[in-house]
This record gives sequence, structure tokens and C-alpha cells, in this order.
Amino acid sequence: MTTQKGAEALPLNTIIDGDCIEAMLALPEASVDLIFADPPYNLQLKGELHRPDNSRVDAVDDAWDQFSSFAAYDRFTQDWLKAARRLLKPHGAIWVIGSYHNIFRVGAALQDAGYWILNDVVWRKSNPMPNFRGKRLTNAHETMIWASKSEGAKYTFNYEALKALNEGIQMRSDWVLPICSGHERLKDAEGNKAHPTQKPVSLLHRVLVGSTNPGDVVLDPFFGSGTTGAVAKMLGRHWIGIERDASYREIAERRLSKTRKYDASALEVTAGKRQEPRIPFGQLVERGMLRPGEMLVNTRGQMAKVRADGTLIGDDIKGSIHQVGAHLEGAPSCNGWTYWHFRRDGKQVPIDVLRQQVRAELKGSRAN
Repeated sequence: MTTQKGAEALPLNTIIDGDCIEAMLALPEASVDLIFADPPYNLQLKGELHRPDNSRVDAVDDAWDQFSSFAAYDRFTQDWLKAARRLLKPHGAIWVIGSYHNIFRVGAALQDAGYWILNDVVWRKSNPMPNFRGKRLTNAHETMIWASKSEGAKYTFNYEALKALNEGIQMRSDWVLPICSGHERLKDAEGNKAHPTQKPVSLLHRVLVGSTNPGDVVLDPFFGSGTTGAVAKMLGRHWIGIERDASYREIAERRLSKTRKYDASALEVTAGKRQEPRIPFGQLVERGMLRPGEMLVNTRGQMAKVRADGTLIGDDIKGSIHQVGAHLEGAPSCNGWTYWHFRRDGKQVPIDVLRQQVRAELKGSRAN
């Protein structure tokens, strides 16, 4: 991994030194699968914050988070979102995280730029920082907007994987996860926070498992301490970071050098049936896995003969594996893949076993 100034080609697994807009404009068009953006929040802090014991709160007061006006912030947002959209592949998507200070302005800018909002996700912090002044509610959440590149565009959504993460229950749009603390919080040489807005690994894990696949390219234009890159690396995704602050780049470099990719077999996630490649029954016949004239049987012993064109013929019916099964059951529909069996070595085997073999072969060929 190297840090480079600018980029003419796609610099995978690299931190680019520079302004995010200039750096994105230098990258190839339609080259990125997902963008995760944690832009400046424009917090508009007025003076220092102190706890009740008068100790100073280490809040975000860095120059990169300060803008002269809302209009200036809006121009910045419009410019980086335009550059980001240019980089996304047609099926690409973006996540943007923010607080009440900026997320509503970002949401409008996303829509104005042509993105199509898919969800807003509330990250509810299980351990939020209290409101020390006692004049407002505790800010216990941040909002993430997930959007595709355009209306009607295809995008990656690993629905079953997120459902599995949530113990078999459909993942909701409110996520209860802790903020960075303890061993996860990176520190500088003086023992202070290395980055004031470091995002937790758990948050990026959920985002990347849910909306990317191994081998995808993930870009973070506000790389900071490198959480996006670290999680992408662990999950077998390529990553690109853009960061203009030398101290943050150094922190991220050091972090990523210690990050290891998970074992390839551990990167597989639960896939929905709609994501699996469609295998026509006729393909099993073409490949010689089932022969024309071979008899299939259901659990009641009723039989049908395989024909050369991938249809079946019974005593009084002919048609697809599903149509013939439905006729025999007197039902409006039938899943022929689980209904029909073939005989091998004296045993009855569901024909779906052959379909899964073909899918495994296709998957293996794509991996190679």
C-alpha cells in the first residue's frame, strides 16, 4: 500500500493525498462500486465545550469542519457529490453519514444531483456523549442516507446476509451500535483521540456486508482514520481513500498495515434465491446430467419421462417440470426442482442437486 499524490489510473488499496474533489475528478469514470462518505458536518460550534467538572470536551473544532456560511457548505456538498456520482458504475451506490447539522442539506443535494434515495438509516448510539450544557436533548443518533446512482438503477443489496446478521429477522432502518471507545478508539502519541469522528468497525461492517460483494471497489473520499479501508480489506473488497491531512493519512497507513483479510471461505454470505443464477432444466439435459428418456419420479412413485428439449411427458400431460408436477398434484403451481427425483445407485436424488452443481461450477468460473 502506498500514498500517492493524485491518480491517473484506478489506485486500488491506496490512500490518495489531496483534495477530495480534485482527486475524484482524476480517477476513471464509472470505476467504483460503492462510496461511503463521512463529510464535514459543519457543526457550527461556538467556543469550547466543558463538562460539569469544568474539564474540556474533545469536540470537533478542526478547520476542515468549518465553513463561512451555509451557502459555502452547500457549494462544497454539490461539488463533491457531482464528482462522486461520476465515479460510480451504473449499478453503484453511495452512503453518506451526517448529523442534524448537515444531513438535511446533504439529502436535498443528493436528490438535486440525480441520485435516488433508497433508505435513510438512523444509527442510534448505545453509548452517546451526553449534552453537557443541558440545554438540548442528548444527540444520540446520526443519520445515513443510502442512494443508488439514479432512479431505476440496479444496486447490490444482500438482503439475506443482513437478515442473518439480525438473527433471521429483516434488518430495519434503525441500527443500535456503540460509538468508538475503549480498544477500538485510535490514539496519537500523546494519548489523545487520533481522529475526532472515528466511525466504529461495526457500522462499516454492516454497510459493506449489506451493499457490496467481495472484489468490489469501495471509495471513501473523507478517509480520516481509515475505518472504511480497514473493514473493506478484512471483507475482501478493494478500497480507495482520499485524505488531505498528513497526520490522518499516517494513522490510517499504520492501521491498514496491521489489518488482515478474513479467510476467503469466511467471506461468503447468505444469498437470496433471486441472486442465484437461473439454471433452466434443459441445461441439465444438454450437459448430459440427465438423459432424454430417463424417468423422474415424485414421492408417491408417479413418473414422467425426460425429453430432449427439457420438458417432461407423463401418461396424460406434457410440459415443464413445474407444469407436469402441478398437474399431478391438482395444484395451481409446483416447484419442480424439489418435486422431482432421479435414480442413482439405487437411491432417489432431488433434481435440485444437479442444479446446485451447475451453480457451483458457474461460481467457481467467475472466481477464477
